[in-house]
Amino acid sequence: MASQPGLSDLRSAKLARRLPAGLSELAGPEHGTVSLPLHLAWSGLTTFDLDRPRLRMSYYRVVLAEGQRDDLVRYLNHDLLLGLWPTLRSLVSRDVREVWESSFGELARSAHGAE
Repeated sequence: MASQPGLSDLRSAKLARRLPAGLSELAGPEHGTVSLPLHLAWSGLTTFDLDRPRLRMSYYRVVLAEGQRDDLVRYLNHDLLLGLWPTLRSLVSRDVREVWESSFGELARSAHGAE
């Protein structure tokens, strides 16, 4: 009898379906203040100043965890994500980290290059 997929497997599959085709699609802001809609920032802060490192990191954690494909493309920035990833990868869930790194080799390389 085949085993049922675990919760982590189901969450990973759900996260993978949300991903853009490539990191180059991520065209979000690099600077300034951004207000996230409630379907993303449903608990806590909804407005983030991307020029403040802690708020920028919190913003990326929220969008990576809660965002659908359109949200990821709209709110994440390719260059910022690559620069933040070595630190950010330890702040997101294991499922998020594994799905993003297995889908986008440049994130995995940036993480290992920072070690």
